[in-house]
Amino acid sequence: MGMAAPMRTSMGPLRMSIDPQVLTLVQWMSPAYPLGSFAYSHGVETAINTGQIHDAESLRCWLSDVLEHGSGRSDAVFLWHGYKIKTDDALNLLNAKARAFAPSAERLREAEKQGAAFVRTTNAVWALDLPDLLLPVAVGRAASLKRVNPEMTAACFLQAFAANLVSAAVRLVPLGQTEGQRVLASLAPLCHSIAQETATDPLTDIYSNAFLSDVASLLHETLEPRTFQS
Repeated sequence: MGMAAPMRTSMGPLRMSIDPQVLTLVQWMSPAYPLGSFAYSHGVETAINTGQIHDAESLRCWLSDVLEHGSGRSDAVFLWHGYKIKTDDALNLLNAKARAFAPSAERLREAEKQGAAFVRTTNAVWALDLPDLLLPVAVGRAASLKRVNPEMTAACFLQAFAANLVSAAVRLVPLGQTEGQRVLASLAPLCHSIAQETATDPLTDIYSNAFLSDVASLLHETLEPRTFQS
């Protein structure tokens, strides 16, 4: 007896259409992208030092407040406006507003240095001409020039921001890697909703009610010893 012929169906292999720009966004938000993000804790180191963050649940609560009521939301607004901007003069004014909104010198330096690193690498790899900008403004502008979906950009930006702070907490609390990833996964719906909600927020509505996070960034300037730059 001969071997049976392979069964054939009317359905071909499942194919999914993937926007190539998604991979660009994944690259930008990867920990491997040379921003130096690992050097910054955004005040999380101070909160761990004072006992405000001491386990997975306290970390989750802290980060959800920062995302929803603090710098996470405001950075998403700046990112959206960086995407929509039409002129260089307007871009410079937006960046100046973002600088003025920083609640401490360390927070400003954090956004400034990471923004400069993002601009330097992105210009070199994608032949763009971005000026020096704070990180959220730079990411928004780059996404616009590369025609990357802005809502997806904002959501991934917030998720990468949260991931970096989770990584800091894993090292300092300490937390296990699995617990840290559970915290990050629990914040994904919030990152998505903030990315959607801030799409139409005017600059006049920018606010930060995450006061403990802002104070932590101020106190970190005199924290000794310390591991992170913010």
